[in-house]
Amino acid sequence: MEGGGGSGDKTTGVLAGFFGAGEAGYSHADLAGVPLTGMNPLSPYLNVDPRYLVQDTDEFILPTGANKTWGRFELAFLTIGGCCMTGAAFGAMNGLRLGLKETQNMAWSKPGNVQILNMVTRQGALWANTLGSLALLYSAFGVIIEKTRGAEDDLNTVAAGTMTGMLYKCTVSEMALDSPFCVLLSGS
Repeated sequence: MEGGGGSGDKTTGVLAGFFGAGEAGYSHADLAGVPLTGMNPLSPYLNVDPRYLVQDTDEFILPTGANKTWGRFELAFLTIGGCCMTGAAFGAMNGLRLGLKETQNMAWSKPGNVQILNMVTRQGALWANTLGSLALLYSAFGVIIEKTRGAEDDLNTVAAGTMTGMLYKCTVSEMALDSPFCVLLSGS
């Protein structure tokens, strides 16, 4: 295989060339019908110059003047989806815990299994809905504040989190209905 000759063990030459330990090891007779245009082929079936496979630049297509980082609006989708999936996972674990706790005195049977499955499904959906709603509120407040202020900084995050907590608290707690934020939202 030395010198690109056609004699010898072809397997060693192919693997050595494939893993970058030398030339490909094919003779011109082995590559009959495959055009060689000044390249070092990886295999006789790959007719691509390997220099084109090297990626040294980003492959994002961006409008002129656009930045390469995600803004708050783009991150909102990731936040909402991640919170829904996390809520579903934690809810399913909580439902499994509650279902096993409720059916621990029952014999292992189909009704017990169905009850556990119902608890897992119900708790998973409840937690996913709760965390997804909170993430939606947080993301919406964050985007609105950022667009209103025209700045991307930590104050937007703190304000969005505060407003989300205040809105969630006044809708969940009956004692908080007289809080200033709830009064402001209700208009009375």
